[in-house]
This record gives sequence, C-alpha cells and structure tokens, in this order.
Amino acid sequence: MDRKKFVKGFLLGVVCALLAAGIGFKIYSTAAAEQRNQGAVTDQFAEKAKLIESIVKEEYTGDVDEQLMEDTMYKGLMASLGDPYSAYYTKEELEEVNKETSGSYKGIGVVMQQDAETGTIKAVRCYEDAPGAKAGLLPEDVIAEVNGESVSGMELSEVVDKVTSSEGEVAHLKVLREGETDYLEFDIPLEEVNIPVVEYEMLEDHIGYIALYEFSDQIESQYKEAFENLEAQGMERLIIDVRDNPGGVLDSVCALLEDILPKGLIVYTEDKDGEKVEYECEGKTPLTMPLAVLVNGNSASASEIFAGAVQDYGIGTIVGTTTFGKGIVQSLIPLSDGSAVKTTTAKYYTPKGRCIHGTGIEPDVEVELAEGLEQKTALTHEEDNQLQKAIEVVKAAEK
Repeated sequence: MDRKKFVKGFLLGVVCALLAAGIGFKIYSTAAAEQRNQGAVTDQFAEKAKLIESIVKEEYTGDVDEQLMEDTMYKGLMASLGDPYSAYYTKEELEEVNKETSGSYKGIGVVMQQDAETGTIKAVRCYEDAPGAKAGLLPEDVIAEVNGESVSGMELSEVVDKVTSSEGEVAHLKVLREGETDYLEFDIPLEEVNIPVVEYEMLEDHIGYIALYEFSDQIESQYKEAFENLEAQGMERLIIDVRDNPGGVLDSVCALLEDILPKGLIVYTEDKDGEKVEYECEGKTPLTMPLAVLVNGNSASASEIFAGAVQDYGIGTIVGTTTFGKGIVQSLIPLSDGSAVKTTTAKYYTPKGRCIHGTGIEPDVEVELAEGLEQKTALTHEEDNQLQKAIEVVKAAEK
C-alpha cells in the first residue's frame, strides 16, 4: 500500500485489550483466606499440593524449580476456564506486558491473533521494514513453534512473551503456510520496534484516507492530527481503515468516536450479573462528510466497537468482510505481590444493543479481498479492491 504520510506510534503486538476503566478496578490481596473451604482451592487442595510437592522432591531425579512450580499452578487455575483470553502473569511477565504498551519495544514487528475456538495463533500484520517482514514472515502464517517449543495450548500473550524474551535476541519460529506442505522456519532478530499507529494521505477527488492500526493510548491525538491535516488539504470525503486492527484500549476507541459520533451512547458493557456500564458521546463534533469504514475478519475488539457504532448511527458505510467477533472485555487485575490475572469480565454491545461477541459486525457492502492478496505485506491502492470499493462508496454518497 502506498504510504505518503504517517504519524508514528507504537505496536501493542497482541490481540487483547487491557481495560482499566468502568469495572471497579482494585488490587486483590494474595493473602485473603477467609473462605478456605469453598471453591476449588480448599485446605484439602493445599494439603494435596504439598503432598505432591514432597513426593516430587523425594522421588524426582531432576532439578526442581519451586517458583516455576508455584507459577504453573496459578497458570493452571486460569487455563481451566477454557478461555484463551484469560491468563496469569508473573511479576516479570506483567512488567513485559507493560513495556510493550508503553511505546517502542524490542520485538519482531508482527501483530498476532488467536482463534477463540481452535486456539491457533497466526500473524495478521507484518509491518514493512520490521524484522518479521524482512525475515520472510507473511500475514496468515500460523505459528506452530517458538524457539523449538510448541505453542499449542498457550495463551496469546504467553507466545508473544516467548518471542520477545528469546535467548540471544533471535526468535526461531516454525510456521504453517497455506499452499506449503512442510513447516517453514525463520530466525528473526529482535530489534527496537516503533510502529505507526496511524497513517494517512490524501487520495484523488479530495478523499482522505486514515488507517488505524491499533487503538492505543495515543490514537485520538494522532487521529486528530491526521484529520486536521487532511482537512487543510481540502478533504471532502473520508475512508477509515481498521482492517487487521486487533483492537486495543476501550477508552481510546471511545475517545476517537467522541470526535465522530452525534450525541448518544457509544457502547456499553454488561457483566455476568447483568450490571451495565455505558459510555456516552457528547456529540460536539459529529462527522458530516461521507464516510466509509474498511473492515475484515481480523478487525477485532475495539475495531468492532468502532465499526458497530458508525453502523448503528448510520453516519458511514461499512465495507469489507465480517469482523472477527471478539466482543468481550478483558480486565487486567493486579495482585498485591506484583503478579496479575487477566480474565473476561463483560461483553460489549453496540448502541442498538447488538452483542459483538461470536458474531462480529457484518459490512453494509461485502467485498472479499482479491485472491492472492491476503499474504502481501503492502498493497498498492490500485490492486486493493476493497479500498477501491470504499472509494466508490464515498464518491457516490451525497455530501
């Protein structure tokens, strides 16, 4: 894809949205022990775990890493949920997650996504000039192994951590690629990665184009800069591209939608007890020009909130293919010892009450990307048939 101007930001690198607003955020004590004999972790459980540990120490011929043993038990508790979006983070793993969301970081410049049903993890975006793309990794490659270890059964953030913590700062990946009979293997160096979150340019016929790659903390300010720059160039119509955007922070997508929507509900969440949290738009700067939003099957989470709100209010046309269908809230809940758990705490609903999870957002104008283009890391505008359809849509719309 031709890219003439961009606003630099950062790559989150993972599909999960870490939400810290609207859920009664709090620190849990690891020492709470009032209801010791209710649930799974009872006194009997502790006794049995201690017995197994003593057996291992007496009988096992290898070395025992007691900290790893303890951490693995916590990870097992979260794994028992069968939810690929729930996980336990050690203190060190949590520090790594925070580092990845703070700006540039050492990595391979690849956005990965996990299938909720199969648990498989694939690359959905390989940024140009980043280590992954330069090594030959392509979108849609399915990750099978990292550094000789199978990723089957692993949570996405665990796989990302294994990549970014590779010994010698070189990640060895084994992948499955459609059309190939054997696994492909890549040695990818870890480098400082600073990936643009927003890219923009003026197309012909005064059509502005803004690509949103991640709903990070900086996206609203970068979107505003892009919009104002295009407006100064005479923009009369707008295309916003959230294809292959895995989501991000709820507050960030709400802040961006605040710049676009009329007054009213942006999105709401509902937890297991039916408690709702609503996010409202003041409607001070509603978008008045023709708008098209490009989506595909890798547009997830916050991207689906964005597309769903635009669709519900009828302020733009959704073009592309049905989105991923990840409409659930992941909350990162810190523990008092510096570790944390991430788990699903609520579901997202569009302003009209549509549940996103498991269904996704269906486009108003459905158009598949032309065959053979899915694994290209950079499409020209001319060969990008989905973009061409979006151009056609906004040109036909009344101003």
